[in-house]
Amino acid sequence: MRKKTIKKILLWGVCSFLFLGTVLAVHIYMVTRPKAPDEHTIIMARIDIKQDINTEDAAKITNWLYQQKGVDHAMCSAGGKVAVFTFHPINNNANEIVKNLKSDLKYNAERFMPTEDQMKSGCPVASTSTTYKVYSYIKNMF
Repeated sequence: MRKKTIKKILLWGVCSFLFLGTVLAVHIYMVTRPKAPDEHTIIMARIDIKQDINTEDAAKITNWLYQQKGVDHAMCSAGGKVAVFTFHPINNNANEIVKNLKSDLKYNAERFMPTEDQMKSGCPVASTSTTYKVYSYIKNMF
């Protein structure tokens, strides 16, 4: 009687573990596969300003960015000569926004695009974490 109870408990434990592992694998697969942008997608972009600016210029750039179609949030740092903004890719394109900024406000600016190495080193925890290893394993399976 006691052996049957232990076997049932172990069987239920193993089955539960396998079921939850399968659910986790399916969940990771579903949330990491690429999908086309929709109305809820928000992208962040950075503009490097290649000239000296002061706080008035930073405020002017920030206000100009907020007036652009699809821009959700914007910030500009005079000290860092960087503007960062989020936008909806359905409504606008970051390259167009930078092009319009250069033509409308006459600033020497470029959109910052990270290199492949910078993208890989973006999150130092990701490449060594157990979650990332599970994600890589599942990604390589499909």
